Amino acid sequence: MGSTIGQLLVIIFIPIWLATAQNDDFVYLRALKENWENTPPSWDDSSDPCSGWDGIRCTNGRVTSITLASMGLIGSLPGDIGQLSELEILDLSYNKGLVGPLTSAIGNLKKLTNLILVDCGFSGPLPNTLGDLENLVYMSLNSNGFTGPIPPSIGNIRKLYWLDLADNDLTGSIPVSNGRTTPGLDMLTNALHFHFGGNRLEGDIPARLFTSNMSLIHLLFENNRLTGPIPSSLGLVKSLEVVRLDRNLLTGNVPPNINNLTGVFEMFLSNNQLTGPVPNLTGLNVLNYLDLSNNTFARSDVPSWFSTLQSLTTLHMYNTNIVGELPAALFSIPQLQQVDLSYNRVNGTLDLGSTHSDQLQSVNLQNNQISDFSQRRQYSNSIQLTLVGNPICLESGVTDRFCSPPTTNNSLYSTPPNNCVPTTCGSGLVSSPNCRCAYPYTGNLFFRAPSFSDLGNSTVYQSLHNEMITSFRRSQLPVDSVSLKNPTKNLDNYLVINVEVFPFGEERFNRTGIIGLGFSLSNQTFKPPREYGTYFFIGENYDFLLGASGTGHKSSNTGVIVGAAVGGCVLVVLLVLAGMYAFRQKGRAERANHESSPFALWDATNGSGAVPQLKGAKSFSFEELSKYTNNFSETNNIGAGGYGMVYRGSLPNGQLIAIKRATQGSTQGGLEFKTEIELLSRVHHKNLVSLVGFCFDQGEQMLVYEYIVNGTVKDSLSGRSGIRLDWMRRLRIALGAAKGLQYLHDLADPPIIHRDVKTNNILLDERLVAKVADFGLSKSLGDANRTHVTTQVKGTMGYMDPEYYMTQQLTEKSDVYSFGVVLLELITARNPIEKGKYIVREVKQAMDKSKELYNLQEVLDPTIGLSSQLKGLERFVDVALRCVEETGNQRPTMSDVVKEIENIMELAGLNPNAESASNSASYTDGSKGGYEHPYTNDSLFAYSGDHFPTKLDPK
Repeated sequence: MGSTIGQLLVIIFIPIWLATAQNDDFVYLRALKENWENTPPSWDDSSDPCSGWDGIRCTNGRVTSITLASMGLIGSLPGDIGQLSELEILDLSYNKGLVGPLTSAIGNLKKLTNLILVDCGFSGPLPNTLGDLENLVYMSLNSNGFTGPIPPSIGNIRKLYWLDLADNDLTGSIPVSNGRTTPGLDMLTNALHFHFGGNRLEGDIPARLFTSNMSLIHLLFENNRLTGPIPSSLGLVKSLEVVRLDRNLLTGNVPPNINNLTGVFEMFLSNNQLTGPVPNLTGLNVLNYLDLSNNTFARSDVPSWFSTLQSLTTLHMYNTNIVGELPAALFSIPQLQQVDLSYNRVNGTLDLGSTHSDQLQSVNLQNNQISDFSQRRQYSNSIQLTLVGNPICLESGVTDRFCSPPTTNNSLYSTPPNNCVPTTCGSGLVSSPNCRCAYPYTGNLFFRAPSFSDLGNSTVYQSLHNEMITSFRRSQLPVDSVSLKNPTKNLDNYLVINVEVFPFGEERFNRTGIIGLGFSLSNQTFKPPREYGTYFFIGENYDFLLGASGTGHKSSNTGVIVGAAVGGCVLVVLLVLAGMYAFRQKGRAERANHESSPFALWDATNGSGAVPQLKGAKSFSFEELSKYTNNFSETNNIGAGGYGMVYRGSLPNGQLIAIKRATQGSTQGGLEFKTEIELLSRVHHKNLVSLVGFCFDQGEQMLVYEYIVNGTVKDSLSGRSGIRLDWMRRLRIALGAAKGLQYLHDLADPPIIHRDVKTNNILLDERLVAKVADFGLSKSLGDANRTHVTTQVKGTMGYMDPEYYMTQQLTEKSDVYSFGVVLLELITARNPIEKGKYIVREVKQAMDKSKELYNLQEVLDPTIGLSSQLKGLERFVDVALRCVEETGNQRPTMSDVVKEIENIMELAGLNPNAESASNSASYTDGSKGGYEHPYTNDSLFAYSGDHFPTKLDPK
C-alpha cells in the first residue's frame, strides 16, 4: 500500500515540479518568502507571485520589480535574489528587521536600475560585485550599518546617477582610479549625487576625484574623518550646487578657484582645521547658505564680498578670525534671515542700516569688540540681536535686551486644519488636516542642505505641503491630506520635519498604498521645492494594516496541517490540488501564449502591414487598461486627436501612463500604430518618450506611453502651459531634443528617421528634460539602403524638408531640416507659418551679421530674456540656418548639431552634461489655466500625402 501511494505521489508531483521549473523566478521568490517573516498575506493566498502578490511586478511572466517599503519584514537577503535575472527595481526600505550582509549575489542582477535599501538593518562590508550592476542608475544604501571601505568597483557603473552611502559606518579612503587597472569614483562622470556623509571615511580627498567633465550637483562628505587640503580640482566641477565638507579634519588653505563654483547654492566648510586667508567668494551670486565657522583662518579684514552675495539667506562665520567693522549693506541683502559672526574681532559701530532685510530674524555678534550700536533707540524685538560679550554691553548700567545671552528659537509649526474643526479620535487614530480620523503613515523628512534658516516661516512649509500633495496625487496614490510638524535642526545641521500622510476615503491604508508611498519617498519620486534641497526619508512601520498578523508568514503552520492528515484523506486532497493546479497552469499557459504572441489575430490585410516584430513592449488586455483609467472615464480624458482619445491612467505600481486609444472600429492609423510599437519597443534613450506597452484586444488599438507632465514645447512657447522658458532653458531643450534625434540616426540599428520633428512632438518632463515623441510617421533605413528611403511624402507643413517633398527621397537630413525650424521657433516663439509668413524667410530677411544679436531683436520672443543674457545666440542662429539649407548635403548631421549646441552652452556658462531643473514648479507664472495635453495628435497642419500646397518656398 505504501509503495502504491508513493508511486501516486510521484505521478502527481513530477508534472507539478516540471511546470514550476519552467519559471524559476517563482522558486526564488518563494525562497525569499521562507527567509522573511511578516510577508504580506497575499503571498500565502496566491501560488502565483505575478497574480496578486503585493509588492511584486512581473513582465511577461518574469519578476521585474520588488517594492516592499515599511512592511515590517524580518530576516536576511539570501543569495537567491541574484537569480531573478530580469529584476529592475529592488526597494526594501524602512524594514529595520532585515539584517545581515548584502549578498555578493546582488551583482548578478545585470538589469537592475534601482537598488534602494534605505534604513534597514544591513551590516558588514559592501560587496565588490556592486560594480557588476552595469545598468544601475539609482543606488541608495544609506542609514544602515555597512562597514569597511567603499568598493572601487562602483566606478564601473557608468550609468549611475544617484549614489547614496551616507549614515553607515564605512571606513577607509575615497577610491579613485589608477590607470586602466583599478576603477574609482572619478569614473562616474554621469553621476549627479555623491552622498557620503555620516561615515568614518579617512585620508585625503584625492585631487583625481574631480574633473571638468563631471556632472555632479551634490557633493556631501560631511561628518567624516577626512584630512589634508581641499583639492583645487574641486573648482573644475562647475555643475555643483551643494558642497558639504563640514565636520572633518581638513587642513590647509581653501583653494582660490573655489569661486569658480558659480552655481553653488549651499556651501558648508565649517568645523575643520582650515588655515590661510578667509576664501574670496566673489562671484557666487546664487549662494544662499554659507557656513565657514570654526576654522583657524589667518586674521582677515571683514570680507568686501559679504554685501555682494545678494542671494544669501544665511551667513555663519563664527570663530573665523574676522577683524573690522561690518558694512551696513550686509543687512540689506533682500533675503537675509540669519547672521552669526560671534567669537570674532568685529569692532566699531554696528549699523543694521535703515532698510535692512524684512526677513532678517537673528544677528549673533556675541564676543566681539563692538563699541556702539547706531539703532540702539529704535531697536525692537523684530530681530533677535545678540551683543553680549562686546564692549557696548560693559558700559555702566546697560540693560539693553541685546546684551542678554541668545535664546533658542524652536519652531512649533504644524499644518493647520483646512477650514474645519479638528475631530476627537479614538485610540491610535489621528485627526487629519481635513478633520477626519484615520491611521496615518508617518516618518521624518531629513533635508541635508536647505537654503533657508528661518524655521518659523509658515509660507515655506505650505509650499512643501502643497508639493507633497500634488506629487502623491500625480502618482495616483490614495492620499487625502498631509500634515507637517515640528521642524527642527539636528546635530548634523539637517532640517528634520515630521510627516503624517492620511489615507483617502478610508480609515487606514492598504498594503498597496503603503508600498506606493514608501517607494515614492525612497526613490525620490517626490521632489521638494528647490529651497529645501536634497532629502532622505525615514519611514516607520505601518501597524494598522488589515489582516496584519505580525507573527510571520502562514506557511509555518502548513507543515502541522499536512502532518495531521492521514491515509486516504491525504491522497484525496493531493489529487484535488493537482487537478486545480493543472487547471490553473493551463490558464496561465494560455495567458502566457497570448502575451508571447499578442498579434495572433493581427489582420495584415487592413493596411497595417505584417505582424509587428517587438522587443520588450508589454501587451495589455482591454480589461487591464479599462481598470487603470477608471473605465476610460471622462475625468481621465486628457485630450483628443485624429488618432482618437487620450487618457491618463495609473499602473498598479503607481506609474502614471498616457493611453492613446484609436477610434473604435477605425482602421485609420493602423500602420502608424504598428510603426510606433515596433520602433519604440527597441529604442531607449532619456530624450525619447518611452513606450510602456500596447493593447491589441477586442478590436481595440491602444498605445501606452510614459506620462509626461509638462506638455509640449509648443505649449510652453505659446504660454499655454504657464512654464516660463528663458534662454538657458531653451538651450537645454534644444540639446535634449537634438540628442534624442542623434540617437535615432546614429545608434538605432537600423537607423530611424522620425519624419515629423516639431515642437508639438517634443515633450517636457517634470525636470523640463526634452523628450522626442510621436513615431507614427517614422521610417527605418533598412540594410539594403542606409542612405535614403523612397516613400510617400508625409509630415507637417512648415517643418517639412523641401528636398524630400520634391524627390520623395527621405534621408536623415530631412529630420535635420525640421529640427532647424524647431531651433528658429525656440528663439522666436512663432509658428513656422504664421499669417502667410514663413519663419525661415523672416529670420533670413531680418538678420544682419554686422550688428548685435544679428539685428534679430524684432523677431525674438520677448520672454526669452534680456539681450545681455543671450550669450551664444548668434551661433545658435548660425546652426539653425545651416540646418535649413536647401539641399541635404549642405546640412550638418545631428551629431554635429549636438556638438555645436554643447559648445554654445559652455559659452553661455552652462554645463551641457548637467540635468535640467529639479522640478518645473519654479518656472510657471501661475497665470495660465489648463492646456491641451502633449499626447493629443491634432497638431499644426498634419499632412499625410494628398493635401499639401503645391509650392513651398524654403527661403
